[in-house]
Amino acid sequence: MTKRRDIDAVRNLSGDIWNVAVDEYQGGFLKRRDLLKYAALLGLTGFAASQGLGGARAAAAAGGTVRVGLGQPTKAIDPVSVTDPASIGVISQVGEYLILDDPKDGLQPKLALSWEANETASRWTFKLRPGVKFHNGRAVTARDVVASFERLVDPASGSSALSAYKGILSKGGAKLVDDETVAFDLDGPNSNFPFYVSSDVYNAVILPADYAGDFEKNFNGTGPFKLESFRPKQGASFVRNEDYWGDKALPDRVEIKFFDDEQAQVLALQAGQLDVIPSTTRLELAIEGNPNFKLLSVQASSHDQVHLRTDQAPFTDKRIRRALALTIDREAVVKGLLKGRAIVGNDTPFAPIFPSADPSVPQRKQDIAEAKRLLGEAGVPNGFEVTLTTELAYDIPDYAVIIQNFARKAGIDVKLNVLPQDAYYGSATFGSSPWLDSVLGITDYGHRGTPDIFLNATLKSSGAWNAAHFNNPAYDALLLDYSKARDLQAQRLVAGKIQTLLLDETPAIISYFSQYSRIVSSKVEGVRFTAISHLLLDRVSFVQA
Repeated sequence: MTKRRDIDAVRNLSGDIWNVAVDEYQGGFLKRRDLLKYAALLGLTGFAASQGLGGARAAAAAGGTVRVGLGQPTKAIDPVSVTDPASIGVISQVGEYLILDDPKDGLQPKLALSWEANETASRWTFKLRPGVKFHNGRAVTARDVVASFERLVDPASGSSALSAYKGILSKGGAKLVDDETVAFDLDGPNSNFPFYVSSDVYNAVILPADYAGDFEKNFNGTGPFKLESFRPKQGASFVRNEDYWGDKALPDRVEIKFFDDEQAQVLALQAGQLDVIPSTTRLELAIEGNPNFKLLSVQASSHDQVHLRTDQAPFTDKRIRRALALTIDREAVVKGLLKGRAIVGNDTPFAPIFPSADPSVPQRKQDIAEAKRLLGEAGVPNGFEVTLTTELAYDIPDYAVIIQNFARKAGIDVKLNVLPQDAYYGSATFGSSPWLDSVLGITDYGHRGTPDIFLNATLKSSGAWNAAHFNNPAYDALLLDYSKARDLQAQRLVAGKIQTLLLDETPAIISYFSQYSRIVSSKVEGVRFTAISHLLLDRVSFVQA
């Protein structure tokens, strides 16, 4: 009876869309955590808070300096153009978003207090938090928010978010309603738009309206820390922002040191010179079983996508594309390469952590006999030779070797062409990028809180990241249906159709979705991070000896 009373109490907080989600929760199709995340998506932030989300945290002792190791930023640190994890980690100390996509609790209000859509989800209106100031003392207004997003969608600004907003939000779409209200008129209906103004789009930091691209000069943001010093190629330090709008940061300072070599980071951690570093499989082996360190992880939608050029031989035939996909033992990849810190993928961007994913779609598994049958049916019974081009980064070269070995079982001879990251991505435009031009390639995609960006950017006919050159009108039409769907039942219905179509066509192979991890000293508590490289250190405290 208790659960029934709880269900009755939360009905009619919003409308039919919310009530459908409540029905799914009652029927066991939606976990409580996902229900709370869905409440946040609809802007029911009061409900989320009443359930213990986003509320006050347990008191902890303040003081001390958190010491962080990061890689080298790839260029000048600028929120508008940033792409590398190190720069995102630095910006996290001083910059904020309208919404934080928390890996545990979903969308959490930051500079936006609330948000709601019109009936067609083509206009979203955001109420801003009053009393927020930039580090230079000037109040944040809706003009700063409008200018921040107009800058991100302006092709002349050098924005790295253009591909994320393509087909979603165009120049002129962000509009001033009043000093504390901003409206977004979208290019078309999109029921997941709050994710696009959240930390999921890591460029969407709110900056002053008159921002001139000189972020490294003063790191002027709204966050819980403010700049103390910055030394290009060396590191940065930040101190507590005493004028912060929210709970004041617990640590006095944050010190960040840049490293050219990941092994040097773990050595500094082991020597007691650092408290937090990024994690890789190799670094995890170095601290395994050592009680002085701990590995913190969050499940993510991050994945390494294998693209197959659907417009070039041999992958113009979908039977050949499916055959290659059928050679991969996904469970073995997760257990071996990723040490169990991942979940199996099914060749679509719909990670199991997305509530809209349709779990009834059959899971693709290794089937060498079927792969050989398909190859014979396609006229290549003895297999074929193909070059796999990819980047020298993370575990990707090892994954490429695994694909090579699995493919050999069906007679497919995969040659490897592993390039430095900058060479692999090239200019990131069609015609001058091994990433977008190779017949077969592997590309790492970071976490997003919704599959929309993956679905649109990597597989839509006009997608900016469509390395498979997949051009399928039926798929494009389903994407439009998915963006219009206003409740989880409708989303899942369309998602199932998309998943089924992609399994049939196989323009891409997605065999796993990774966890995102950090290695932390056992002497610190409260380190938080998102799966897209944000490093949240304002609640860190130190364990007393």
